[in-house]
Amino acid sequence: MRKPIRLIVAALALVAGVVAAPAAHAAPNPHQRGPEPTEASVTAERGPFAVASQRVTAFSHPGFKEGTVYYPTDTSQGTFGAVAISPGFVSPEATVAWYGPRLASQGFVVMTLETTTGADLPEARAGQLLAVLDYLTKSSPVKNRIDPSRLAVMGWSMGGGGTLRAAQLTPSLKAAIPLAPWDLGVDFSDVRVPTLVIGADNDFIAATGLHSEPFYESLTVEKAYLELENAGHFTFTTANPTIAKYSISWLKRWVDDDTRYDRFLCPPPAGNGPVIQEYRSTCPY
Repeated sequence: MRKPIRLIVAALALVAGVVAAPAAHAAPNPHQRGPEPTEASVTAERGPFAVASQRVTAFSHPGFKEGTVYYPTDTSQGTFGAVAISPGFVSPEATVAWYGPRLASQGFVVMTLETTTGADLPEARAGQLLAVLDYLTKSSPVKNRIDPSRLAVMGWSMGGGGTLRAAQLTPSLKAAIPLAPWDLGVDFSDVRVPTLVIGADNDFIAATGLHSEPFYESLTVEKAYLELENAGHFTFTTANPTIAKYSISWLKRWVDDDTRYDRFLCPPPAGNGPVIQEYRSTCPY
């Protein structure tokens, strides 16, 4: 009888050991940058990284006119994702300049673009956005700070239309953020890039019912639609904490694969408030 009893005791000890063993920990995310995010950190004027900038002079590189590169000065945490940003129709780079230091201070290399001509249509802007990413990753002075596998595009108005077209052309992009996007007669169901569309309820230039909403509905990938309350087409040209919060969170989630930012995107925030008119998404991701 003693041998069976010893076997039973040994088996029970083994089971107890398995139950008591600590759960395996997931491998750390190699792309995670910066401290634990908070509501204050994603709405702040500046994030945790100090930022420097460098001007790219006119026609010094093929594919785009000129622009400004903003980048974190800290290299101790490894490389960063990169974001190219386009302004809108007949609008200078200055209209999207605030996004540069705002996003770079959160841990991205960012270039705001001056388009070749103010009248460039979305298709041309898409090509310029992609040319900027090519420049940043291959020949810019900050190329060694960038992970070329983690790239994103962003743009306002016709630059937003160009953002969607760039995503359409380049499925390897990690994220796209069209801001009050304008384009005509384009179906974006073939886009394979996680996309955050941000519109404004009082936009009479790129009305959400004709542009942002149909673009969002046509997408078949991970996506979100944010409509700002009491906002217009030019709301996107000056610093805005709501635009910053969701743009930063989207880029962090998809460019850096940083799930710490999920909580700012999922569950969707309540709409019909003083800031957000509506929010839709494919949450949970």
